[in-house]
Amino acid sequence: MTEIQHGTRGEVDPAAPRQSPSHGGPRQRSAATRRRASARIGPKLGRFGLFALPGLVAYVVFVLIPIGMTGYYSFTNRNPFNPPTKWVGLRNYGDLVGDQEFRQALVNTVIIAVIVTVFANVGGLLIAMLLDRPTKLYVALRGVFFTPVVLSAVVISVIWQAVLTDDGLLNSLLRGLGVDHPPGWLSDPDLALYSIAWIITWQMLGFCVVVYLAGLQGVPRELQEAASIDGAGRLARFRNVTWPMLAPALTINTVMLLITGFKAYDQIQVITNGGPGTGTTSTMAFQVVQTAFNGNHIGYSSAMAAVMLVLVATVSVIVLRLLQRREVTQ
Repeated sequence: MTEIQHGTRGEVDPAAPRQSPSHGGPRQRSAATRRRASARIGPKLGRFGLFALPGLVAYVVFVLIPIGMTGYYSFTNRNPFNPPTKWVGLRNYGDLVGDQEFRQALVNTVIIAVIVTVFANVGGLLIAMLLDRPTKLYVALRGVFFTPVVLSAVVISVIWQAVLTDDGLLNSLLRGLGVDHPPGWLSDPDLALYSIAWIITWQMLGFCVVVYLAGLQGVPRELQEAASIDGAGRLARFRNVTWPMLAPALTINTVMLLITGFKAYDQIQVITNGGPGTGTTSTMAFQVVQTAFNGNHIGYSSAMAAVMLVLVATVSVIVLRLLQRREVTQ
């Protein structure tokens, strides 16, 4: 007689131990781990998305959509008072090449951006080094220097216009000192652009002071003391210890100042309106607004704005990369 054996095909041995699903193979364990992780992360992502949604919607509506519309209009002859709108391709960009007013505005913008970037950086660093003292007086002075930053550019412009006009405070003071013919700070075509650059520099000075003060307070005192023990003088300590540690502050200030200089508009509109003369203080931003709202040439002004956007973005990225490389190497 043959014996009946358990475990033949199609039968399950009731005595054999059953494998628990929770102790399955590596694939089952990894799948279960992923499910548990997603179950934990899901609610967090939902809350994050809920909080980020208003800002994201505002960014899309007020930034991305206008940029897209500007890019589209730059290839058209858009004029709200002269329909219909037609596609003109690259004609607007070709006209910009021969536009003397736009070229002058571009040169003025570059001059303002360079002056603001250089002088606000240098002045901000010098003032920050003077105010780097832990006393109440110097803390109060920091607030005084930062005040122009929080004021509106229009308010700053009105104040400086009262100071720099031909019969303003500065020229009245110069006449009192015996200067018969003081300069026309805003009426002289050779000086007006530099006066505008000075006003923007003065307003941004407090921002640079605060950023450099934060950088100076981050310099370890141990490094200064070690350099002093090694015989390094004040200038050598600044060049070899302080200045390399201020590289991140220099990056922030330079990029912010460049962007501020390239988008200068309020001061020109309030103080000089692009004059004196024709376009002597006109900037790219001022030219865009004048062409769009005074001339109603939306398509042509959109091409100007697109060129301005590409120029500012390119210069900012290049300067940012160069300065960040300095941070790494030093």
